[in-house]
Amino acid sequence: MKRVVAGFVVLSLAVATAACGGEKQSDGSSSGSGASPAAAKKVELKFATWGNPAQLELYQKLADKFHESHPNIEVKLESIPFADYQQKISVLAAGRELPDIAWISERMVPQFMANGILGDVSSVVNDPAFNSADIIPSTLELFRKDGKLYGLPFSTPPSVTFYNKDLFDKAGLTSPNELAKQGKWTWEEFQKAAKAISNGPTSGRTYGANFFRDWKTWIILASYSWSNGSGPFNNDMSKFTWNDQYGVETLKMLQTMMFTDNSHPKAGEQVSFESGKLGMIFDNYSFVSKARTITDFKWSIAPMPSGSQGTVPMMGQAGYVLLKESKHPEEAKELLKFLAGQEGVQTTSAFFVPPRTSVLSSDAFLKQAGNPSPEDIKQAVIDEMPKAKVQPGHIQWQKIDTEILSGFDQLFGQVGTPESILKSVGEKVDPLLKP
Repeated sequence: MKRVVAGFVVLSLAVATAACGGEKQSDGSSSGSGASPAAAKKVELKFATWGNPAQLELYQKLADKFHESHPNIEVKLESIPFADYQQKISVLAAGRELPDIAWISERMVPQFMANGILGDVSSVVNDPAFNSADIIPSTLELFRKDGKLYGLPFSTPPSVTFYNKDLFDKAGLTSPNELAKQGKWTWEEFQKAAKAISNGPTSGRTYGANFFRDWKTWIILASYSWSNGSGPFNNDMSKFTWNDQYGVETLKMLQTMMFTDNSHPKAGEQVSFESGKLGMIFDNYSFVSKARTITDFKWSIAPMPSGSQGTVPMMGQAGYVLLKESKHPEEAKELLKFLAGQEGVQTTSAFFVPPRTSVLSSDAFLKQAGNPSPEDIKQAVIDEMPKAKVQPGHIQWQKIDTEILSGFDQLFGQVGTPESILKSVGEKVDPLLKP
């Protein structure tokens, strides 16, 4: 049956399997003996990601390196926009058209585990050559269930403040990094800076800050509540709690910035950090892949603003997973072993915060061309990782996300107060959180 995946960007990567016709071992791996590479069966693996072009180019190079010792697997990268990724994988699962391996983010794990579409990759970390002791233990917990492992981490980024140094200097402001060193980079200082940077309601104006990457991703705003000891949900995610004091304060902050201070774009406005028209954005560290292309102004990163409980950045996590219906699970595991191994993680640290201790402290991560200074990376990323809170996930996340976004639509349209909006959202979300 011919498979057609609409909207995918497909890149054919000629790579090959480590199982070059060798004998199968008890753990399903190959001994490497037996048939020659030329005689090994040709295999095609499909690999789903939401990577941007620069990341896909890096994976092409990584695949070329893998090809040197694994000459007979063809891997096709299928890139899906992140906003559509979870739903698209669910549709593919329903149609039994899943790829062999895929990226997965923390918010997707509960649904995909419950749907039973993930394959067990425990044998990979049990291989001594994989050196699982080098992996930060907490980065594996997301993928564990019933004593088995269903994913291998490749990115563990805390959210950070990206800021335009030129705009801060022009406004005569102390930088977020310097304020953070003094313990003064608070949400109040963030709002003051955003207002000072903004240049009034003019065409092509400069804004102080933007919370929204694509007007569909709201979770970064939870950092305000987390830094004050609260959050959108309770600890076991059985109740919506963002209708408390700190949830209301979050929406009021956004409301003031949008409609009073004019320091935040209005809904739907497309103002990118790269344009030089934004003083600050909050995003995970992986955004450096785009920020490195900036040549018109100076920029850097700083920790998230602090609340009464200090800084609590959002921790994003992403990993590689094997899809259970793969026709080539052993070949897929060999590729996963390479990608999540020392060399693979060191290579992808050009874009992602590495889950391996040895890479996290290496020049390969800290001194990438175009990076912020190692000092700023240490302050904003490495020192903040132990404080970070992993994004929430739930089997009903897509519906929960839709209801919360509808609440933001009401705020953007000024058709309700923060209190009434969050009360209404809670009434719709709570039933979705019930077991």
